[in-house]
Amino acid sequence: MTDAQETAAALRTTTGGGPPDEVAKSDGLPIPLLEPRDGIPPVVADEDALARVIAAFAAGTGPVAVDAERASGYRYGQRAYLVQLRREGAGSTLIDPVGCPDLSGLGEVLSGTEWILHAATQDLPCLREIGMVPTSLFDTELAGRLAGFPRVGLGAMVESVLGYALEKGHSAVDWSTRPLPEPWLRYAALDVELLVDLRDALEEELDRQGKLDWARQEFDAIASAPPAPPRKDPWRRTSGMHKVRRRRQMAVVRELWNTRDRIAQRRDVSPGKVLGDAAIVEAALALPVNAHALAALPGYGQRMGRRQLDQWMAAVDRAKALPENELPLPGQSQAGPPPPRSWADKDPLAAARLSAARAAVSARAEELKLPQENLVAPDSVRRLCWEPPQRVSEASVSEALSGYGARAWQIEQVAPSLATALTEARAAS
Repeated sequence: MTDAQETAAALRTTTGGGPPDEVAKSDGLPIPLLEPRDGIPPVVADEDALARVIAAFAAGTGPVAVDAERASGYRYGQRAYLVQLRREGAGSTLIDPVGCPDLSGLGEVLSGTEWILHAATQDLPCLREIGMVPTSLFDTELAGRLAGFPRVGLGAMVESVLGYALEKGHSAVDWSTRPLPEPWLRYAALDVELLVDLRDALEEELDRQGKLDWARQEFDAIASAPPAPPRKDPWRRTSGMHKVRRRRQMAVVRELWNTRDRIAQRRDVSPGKVLGDAAIVEAALALPVNAHALAALPGYGQRMGRRQLDQWMAAVDRAKALPENELPLPGQSQAGPPPPRSWADKDPLAAARLSAARAAVSARAEELKLPQENLVAPDSVRRLCWEPPQRVSEASVSEALSGYGARAWQIEQVAPSLATALTEARAAS
């Protein structure tokens, strides 16, 4: 049992987190949480109901638990199809962003209030789209990572910290379905039922471990981060792309990917439901001469109509007709170092530095009982090792890490070890 789990066990017996009037089972098994304490709230889907919710949450006290459900794998994009909130004095609410697409009024009354989310970076983009942007937050998933919990999913955290079992069977359903079935709504309401309790217990644990300030720095960084820029050349992330070597074949992937994306956006369905990545790669590798040859490839079988085959074949033909100077270049243009797998050939000294640095980070993370990627971003370590300071010292390493976006606590914990690792790697060369 880790230190975090020992404290969690103590918290369960001393605070009894969770719904009132519940007592932890003497056999130590988690208590199934089957119903929200106030029942399933009605879904808010019109402006009048939303106005009442805004007033109630404005009058509430303390932090607000927030969650959002998307329709990943079913719909195009990552928009929210249900938003769940809970606050002391206001209770829980379920809001339908289809009926209420602008929640900026709710976001405004909660400005300055701490938002509690689990895996905040997953939900913040879709919340931002509907006008909800926190000024401060507490991420229970990230808190669990920093505290050293081995499993940090919401269900696992609620069970290990508070002693309750959440039913997680509806996490991957199509949340764009209307009307939403009652079991789904119950599941959604329960997702925010214990977030405040979980936050309080994790704050206590982080404080006990001396990591509470670290967590606050991380939360502030998430809350203040700007929206992520659009991904450059997203077609390059097609699954199976590593098989595609020739530039003409890459052009076919690009054209099919872009065609699929336009169709998926127009139909508001997941791109994978229009054409699978494997089918795109198959066509790129085969370079079929006509629709009949395309139909013989996996992914373009009997269920695909002639019209669909013709549109995919037209995309292939467009790619085949491109002049050489318009074909995509191998590899994705990127700022920063190349993939580490190529370092040994391109720069053996950099590869040696990276090996030493990774070992140092791993050792320090083990000492602190937290994941390496949370101690310092792997990309920051790669950049530091690819272009180290001319004069390696703790100060110069700290300055470099700060330039890469590392937080003060991260720099304090890893700069000495990384400076030593770079110095020793240089001496060994």
